[in-house]
Amino acid sequence: MEKSVYVREMFASIAPRYDATNRLLTGGVDERWRRRAVRELAVPAGGRILDMCCGTGDLTFHLLRTDPALKVTGVDFCDPMLDGARRRAAQGNVAGATFVQGDVLALPFPDRSFDGAIMGFSMRNVVDIGATLREARRVLVPGSRFVNLDVSKAPNPWFRRLFNLYFYKVVPLVGGLVGGSRSAYRYLPNSLTNFPGADELAARFSEAGFRDVRYVRLGGGAIAVHVGTA
Repeated sequence: MEKSVYVREMFASIAPRYDATNRLLTGGVDERWRRRAVRELAVPAGGRILDMCCGTGDLTFHLLRTDPALKVTGVDFCDPMLDGARRRAAQGNVAGATFVQGDVLALPFPDRSFDGAIMGFSMRNVVDIGATLREARRVLVPGSRFVNLDVSKAPNPWFRRLFNLYFYKVVPLVGGLVGGSRSAYRYLPNSLTNFPGADELAARFSEAGFRDVRYVRLGGGAIAVHVGTA
């Protein structure tokens, strides 16, 4: 519970500058990673999609650009992030997006409500990965996919050293200056320290009941897209 409260308050503090800071820190490459995650979801035309820990709606809007007929529900437990998502939807006159306050550990939706679910750069922040994966599977129609996009531990030791130098040293400095909270941008890299590696996370998918589990490494292996079928 302490982690949950901290994470909610931390994201609330950086919500106003969150999108701009992300683009700066990744040089915009994060948008390419999101497009890949959306492709891996392979949703049916006009399907119902759940964007878990949606934040300000980046993946939601990527999905709707791919297929404007989709019905995408974004869920997050941080109201300021949801406010940002709703403003973006209103400013862009985006139809098909609904944003709901809720916790991914206990999703406020019936079983088999969605034809696909996706989560971006948030699994490191949840209190219970197994519970989150089980909830994702519960709300999916059998045969549909859950896709998780997140930072991972690069397998190449030389690249990992370079990435860690940037992630643990540069990100807190730049994030503090641009994002407005150095403590938040210290937490976000440190959340990777105890996060499962790509193989272990794939095993967690299988333990939660997903089948045909696989992952794709991006960004020199420092980013992973995990895919599982409900």
